Amino acid sequence: MSPPPPPLGRSRRRTDHFFDPALDDAELADVRGQLAQGRWTRARSLLTATGDDWDRRGHRLVVLAEGAGSAAWADDWLLAEPESADALTLLACAHVFGALRGKKSADRAREACRRAAARAPADPTPWLGLLLLARSLGTEEEVTQLFDQVRLRHPEHHHAHHLVVARLAERRPDTGRDPLHEVYDFAAWAAEQAPADSPLAVLPVVAHAERYRALAVAGRESPDPVASGHWTDRRARQVMKAAFDWWLEWEHEDRPRHCVDLNFLAHAKFCEGRSAEAAALFGRIGPHLTPAPWSYPGRDPHQAFVAARSAAFGSV
Repeated sequence: MSPPPPPLGRSRRRTDHFFDPALDDAELADVRGQLAQGRWTRARSLLTATGDDWDRRGHRLVVLAEGAGSAAWADDWLLAEPESADALTLLACAHVFGALRGKKSADRAREACRRAAARAPADPTPWLGLLLLARSLGTEEEVTQLFDQVRLRHPEHHHAHHLVVARLAERRPDTGRDPLHEVYDFAAWAAEQAPADSPLAVLPVVAHAERYRALAVAGRESPDPVASGHWTDRRARQVMKAAFDWWLEWEHEDRPRHCVDLNFLAHAKFCEGRSAEAAALFGRIGPHLTPAPWSYPGRDPHQAFVAARSAAFGSV
């Protein structure tokens, strides 16, 4: 008999559930709370310790920058340490989120990212900030150029690849379930280029979910991902099996953003009808659900996650 699913974390209101972008990085969550109170020295120590672990650095800076007061505290940090590349990058990422919320100038955010990039030429994070902005506000040419800059500095950058897949998936929804769509080609290419232990092995699964989102929004797929059958054709099953086999052999919990991959993989296995495999993944996710892909398309991610998890645990 399977153990009961773990509790799913806290909620602020009955229908307003809390999704923590820090995921399972408890140290990051603690430092984020300190930064919200103006204690930027903890952020400095965290980023110094992170060093050139670029995926972890990008994840931590993005999460810290999302806080409403992060730009102000980064400014304070820069007043005390004008040469700090960490402070400059945090400020740049904070301006990016301000621009995405419509509260700051996009041009100012771009300028801040380029200043940070000049201060730390080896760091892909300022370019990740620009890519985050371009994902929503830029042209396809900008997205491609910025992704190339990130990849030049860190070829396996996890977050950057996810951003590009999400953007590519939105191309040509009128072609429907075209197995030759460019998002599938890109994801397969990235997975093949990466080392055997790279989490980019899961990118084809992410591409499949993002393409479903784009098609469902365009009215070309059922709004119910299970009923759509999007995960049950031969090609899809091959992609899911390859990614699940990779997870069994290579997955490590110390990877930054590994919970993102687990959520995409659990969602895919549940939609495919592979309840036992989905249950194993839900057990590893614990309370660290991510809105994507459970929200696709326009669903309540908490309700979708809980329903899928209960069904998976109940059938094994």
